[in-house]
Amino acid sequence: MADIQKMIEEVKGMTVLELNELVKALEEEFGVSAAAPVAVAAAPAAAAAAPVEEKTEFKVSIKEIGDKKIDVIKAVREFTSLGLGEAKALVEAKGVIKESATKEEADKIIARFKEVGATVVAE
Repeated sequence: MADIQKMIEEVKGMTVLELNELVKALEEEFGVSAAAPVAVAAAPAAAAAAPVEEKTEFKVSIKEIGDKKIDVIKAVREFTSLGLGEAKALVEAKGVIKESATKEEADKIIARFKEVGATVVAE
C-alpha cells in the first residue's frame, strides 16, 4: 500500500507534459485508450473557458423603503411617469421601478435611492 501512496505523490509532482507522456506510455504498455475519460474531463474546462455574456438589461425594484417614505416616492416619480398615488402604491408594494434598464440607468437609479435611504436591486 505504501508503494501506491508513493506513486500518487510522484504523479502530484509531475508537470502536464510529464503526465501526458505517462498516459501515452501506459496506453502503449497495456493496449488501452484514455481518450473517453480525457474528453469527459475536458468538457467542463471548455465550458468554463467560454466567454460569459454580460447582461445588458436589468429589472430595477425596491427591496427596502427605509425611513424616508416620501423621499422614496419622489424618487420613484423621477424615474417613472407615475402619478403621486401610483408612485405611493409602487413604493408600498416594493414594486418594479424600471423593467428593462441599461446598466448605466440601473446604477443611476440605485445611487439615487441610496441617497434617500432606500435599498434597490437590479436583477
